[in-house]
Amino acid sequence: MNKVAVFGNAGGGKSTLSKRLAYMTGLPWVPLDSLKYQPGGGEVPHAEFKAAHDALLKQDQWIIDGFGSPDTVWNRLAVADTLVYLDMPVLRHYWWVTKRFFEGAWVKPAGWPEQSPLLKGTLNSYAIVRLCHTKLTPRYRDYVDQAKATKQVYHLRSHPDIVQFYKTIATHTNTI
Repeated sequence: MNKVAVFGNAGGGKSTLSKRLAYMTGLPWVPLDSLKYQPGGGEVPHAEFKAAHDALLKQDQWIIDGFGSPDTVWNRLAVADTLVYLDMPVLRHYWWVTKRFFEGAWVKPAGWPEQSPLLKGTLNSYAIVRLCHTKLTPRYRDYVDQAKATKQVYHLRSHPDIVQFYKTIATHTNTI
C-alpha cells in the first residue's frame, strides 16, 4: 500500500477516512480539493490543477481522496496500487452532506479548502450526489470489480464496512 486512491460520491466520508488512514499508515494525504480550489473556494485554472495532479501521481507514496475532474479520475485510479471505494446508500450521502454542513459551523470539515463557503459547497454537493449516483456509481462499481484482479480493493458499502477496514489496516500497521 503506497499509492491509495479514495473515491466515491460526495458526502461519503472520503476525506475523513483518508485523514485517518494517513495517520495509521504514515502515508501523505492529499485531498484533491486542496489542489483544485483556491482559498475562498474559487477554482484554480484547470491546466494548473491537472499539472499539480499529474506531478502528484509521480510521487512514490500518497493517499489521494476526491474526484478532481473527469480527465484525472481514471488516470489516478489506474496508477493507484490500492483502491478504497466508498459506496454508501445514496440517502446516506445526502445525510452526511447535511451533517458536514451543520458540524462545519464549528469545525472545518476534513479536506475542506481554506475559507471556502460551506453553504455554497453544501448546495453543490447535493447536486453532485444525484449526478454521481446516476452517472459515476455504475462505472465505479464496474471498475472496482475488474480492478480486484490486479490491485488491492476495498469496496466499502456501509458504516460497519468502514469500521472493519480500519481494523484491517490497524492489524497491518499496529495502530488503532
